[in-house]
Amino acid sequence: MSHPPTLKQLKYLCAVADKQHFSHAAESCFVSQSTLSAGINELEQTLGVTLIDRSKKHVSLTAIGREVTERARTVLTDIDDLVATAVAAHEPFSTEMRLGVIPTIAPFLLPKILKTFRQRYPEFKLYIREDLSGNLLEELHAGELDILLLALPYPADGVTERHLFYDELLLATNKGSPLAKRNKLMTKDLKHSELLLLEEGHCLRDHVLDACKLKNRDIKVPYQATSLNTVIQMVANDIGVSILPKMAVDAKILRGTSVETHPFADRVVQRSIGLMWRKRSPRQDEFERVGELINECMAA
Repeated sequence: MSHPPTLKQLKYLCAVADKQHFSHAAESCFVSQSTLSAGINELEQTLGVTLIDRSKKHVSLTAIGREVTERARTVLTDIDDLVATAVAAHEPFSTEMRLGVIPTIAPFLLPKILKTFRQRYPEFKLYIREDLSGNLLEELHAGELDILLLALPYPADGVTERHLFYDELLLATNKGSPLAKRNKLMTKDLKHSELLLLEEGHCLRDHVLDACKLKNRDIKVPYQATSLNTVIQMVANDIGVSILPKMAVDAKILRGTSVETHPFADRVVQRSIGLMWRKRSPRQDEFERVGELINECMAA
């Protein structure tokens, strides 16, 4: 190898892997297709291997191409972290941060967080990505996100988790529901009830079942929704009951509906809200400060 690959060549390779199309990859890199193709060819010559299978109609990576791409992502992520760390050491929150947030937190907590960041760090750029925990974790490992705000625990390797606060989970019922009339509501009362939950993939579903000590066989699920707003409308129409995060209730998500909430008497049903970032990230001090600011927002 006469000289090592350049960062530009590695970026071109990752772009082709992501877009699976030379023209679209070139657009994402803001270069011409010929420039990108030349960069990929030079990278293959430098490494002495074929990275892209050009014999097929659609762009695809070879086996070694996939391995090189994964290593290239790691290199590029490390470079981004290095630059961000150097800038943050001079002045914290003076660069940018890419934050992933799950849908059962984002609309209720982000308005408070973003307002605080804008007031204290007007030059700081905080980019938000809302998605399910599994998808966000993939983007975190790929270096596309810097930090996640989600419900814990969530199974993941190579990450650091930081608990911030607990969010109580409340039973949501229509005013005429028999469960709403109980003097002392117990989690066991949910057994064999028609419990409306978010569809699989939403970690709130798993945290609800775990916190209430319930198994899938203990409940009837007449409908699985993709959002809390849909769940609330189903409860309002007496199709079943549900469990809602208190942060959503505090944010007036029930305004204008006939749905009411009730705490459990036998135990505190709650979920842990926290942060997650790559274990080897050098920006840990900055991420810890993010957690402190979020807790300040919640206490205000």
